[in-house]
Amino acid sequence: MSNNRRGVGRVFAKPKNRKYVIKRLAAYLSKFIVWFIIAFALMLLSNIFSLLGPDILGKTIGAMGEEVIDFKVIYKYAIMLIGFYVGSAIFSFLLSILMIKISKKIVYTLRKDAFEKLVYLKVNYFDTKQTGDIISIISYDIDTLNTSLSSDLIHICTSAITIVGSLVMMLRIAPVLVLVFLITIPISLLFTRFMLKRTHSLFKQRSKTLGELNGYVEEMITGSKTIKAYGMEESIFEEFNQYNDIAVNTGYRAEYYGSITGPGINFVNNLSMTLICIFGSILFISGNMSLESLSSFVLYSRKFSGPINEIANIFVDIQSAFAAAERVFMLIDEEKEKDDVKDAVELEEVNGDIRFKHVKFGYNKNKTIIKNLNFNADAGKVIAIVGPTGAGKTTIINLLMRFYDIQDGEVTLDNTSIYDIKRASLRKQYAMVLQDTWLFQGTVKENIAYGKKDATDEEIIAAAKAAHIHNFIMRLPDQYDTILLEDGINISKGQKQLLTIARAMLLESNLLILDEATSNVDTKTEVEIQYAMKELMKDKTCFIIAHRLSTIQNADLILVVNNGNIIEKGTHEQLINKKGFYHELYYSQFS
Repeated sequence: MSNNRRGVGRVFAKPKNRKYVIKRLAAYLSKFIVWFIIAFALMLLSNIFSLLGPDILGKTIGAMGEEVIDFKVIYKYAIMLIGFYVGSAIFSFLLSILMIKISKKIVYTLRKDAFEKLVYLKVNYFDTKQTGDIISIISYDIDTLNTSLSSDLIHICTSAITIVGSLVMMLRIAPVLVLVFLITIPISLLFTRFMLKRTHSLFKQRSKTLGELNGYVEEMITGSKTIKAYGMEESIFEEFNQYNDIAVNTGYRAEYYGSITGPGINFVNNLSMTLICIFGSILFISGNMSLESLSSFVLYSRKFSGPINEIANIFVDIQSAFAAAERVFMLIDEEKEKDDVKDAVELEEVNGDIRFKHVKFGYNKNKTIIKNLNFNADAGKVIAIVGPTGAGKTTIINLLMRFYDIQDGEVTLDNTSIYDIKRASLRKQYAMVLQDTWLFQGTVKENIAYGKKDATDEEIIAAAKAAHIHNFIMRLPDQYDTILLEDGINISKGQKQLLTIARAMLLESNLLILDEATSNVDTKTEVEIQYAMKELMKDKTCFIIAHRLSTIQNADLILVVNNGNIIEKGTHEQLINKKGFYHELYYSQFS
């Protein structure tokens, strides 16, 4: 299989502005401003206690350098030193616990907002994104951001305070030696800036390729039976290796360049330490600096240089977190379905009279699928929509449900434009059964009552009987309380389809949509369901999409669709007698 088929190795889009990500992240952080003030206070206290250590150590070394060693002074300094470091550790521990709680709340909010956006996104978002990639954003990317918030953020702030505090102490002890850092710090900053620019795009690519790998694996697991049936295991394994190689190599490049930053900064820090020791020794020998001051300065210089090295290493993780945050915010900022118009109405009593008037639509603005669609679906009638694959049958259903918005024309329900009706209210009027069944992990009863939570057991059983699934349910171990696994994998496709039909029958809706709803059941059961469905939907408008034309002979109106237009319409007998496209389509199934 070629790489181009799935986009393996494609060029990635440039990431958004880093300032935008910081601004969006700051909006979430600002919700916990009080907690951050407390965290900053703990951080300040921890660093102050820690910064006093080198000064005490220097005094201790100075006391030991005297001709007569005063052990009482040394013991006093030792006790003070232990006290400062214990205090610093306690405040640091409290700070870590607080930051973990803050990051947990922020990540909880992020994941909630991301999932909430998924629920209200336009349908075309899911038509253009891999499921695995979306799951990767909700799980991996948000977890990466969580790790950065809970540890990296506190390390950067702590390091910044340590650097400033150490610099102040060094200026107090020996300002002349601080000049060494005028050489080493610019080198560190320039090197770090260069590496950040190099690694940011690499970490962005790593997140993207991991999402694609997850999407591919999810797709292959879903189609495992088809893969085995066609003996494609080796081919799939080769294609997986391509994804895996790209993900591993992209991750390796990101980590490789990221790992250079730490050792590079460490080398510069060691260089500054060497220069300090050389010039400090000269000052000590010349009598311009005491052993106490030199010792304290060296310790503070290490405290000053160490955080710079830590920040350089942390910035590598920050790049990964930024790449993850970027993908999360891109999802959260995706355009959702348009809000209802200001004066949108709430439907109460619906007759089910539907009109399509000069409707024009295309999934892509540059490619129109439906050019000039006109038809009337009278209330209480059964409308069948037939035609070859790609003719536009399912597209009509998408427009009825407002999964997509038309580009021109008008669609009305009971003489009211569907765009003047609240979207949720409009969709509640429909019961919908698709060819692709969907069941969730839960009891049979819960799955049937999915659209009507307050349904009684009697109503659920009546719907199951009408859908000819009751007898099967009664043979299950716990009958209606039997737990179905995710997507109903422990029952057959036909049984899943019947359960979704029972779900639709239970709804108190005025319109019904069946999109190849009986494709997974046998012919005898299909005929029985058609009669049961017609009786159930009496005086209600029903739309049926079917490829097996023998199942829609009793429809009140048959719309024959081809290339986005209705080319014929009428009853079964009328269309057969016309001997046109429908006639050919019907008899081709018996050839």
